[in-house]
Amino acid sequence: MVAAIVVAQPKGIPMPKTKSKRKTASRASDSKTKTRNSVRRTTARKAVPLKPVTKPAAHQQPQSAPQPTVSRESKKACIIAMLRAPGGATIEAMARAAKWQPHSVRGFLAGVVRKKLGLTLVSADGENARVYRITDRTASAAA
Repeated sequence: MVAAIVVAQPKGIPMPKTKSKRKTASRASDSKTKTRNSVRRTTARKAVPLKPVTKPAAHQQPQSAPQPTVSRESKKACIIAMLRAPGGATIEAMARAAKWQPHSVRGFLAGVVRKKLGLTLVSADGENARVYRITDRTASAAA
């Protein structure tokens, strides 16, 4: 017969409580920080005198009304316009037009054109390189 040996474990040894740690001085009470903050506050409070509005002198040309600026077409819009053309565009042509690297154009086609915009992108072999173009959804759905 095997006798089970039960070893009585001693009850938990009372551990002395740790003394609470002394709190460190806050940064606000730090002498360096105080001087930095006071310098910041004083410089922030200084009033800057405004220049008085005067009429332009005779030798200066008066400022004309702001001309409406023509918004420049974005690189993304340029590439999408190239893809919407009936002939489509190659990666090299799009890279030259947008001044991007070819791998950036490929990422734009996959990430923005296909995924974000949800446009149907078709690629076909051209004479020298692969040609990409965007097809109309209604035309592709009807076919």
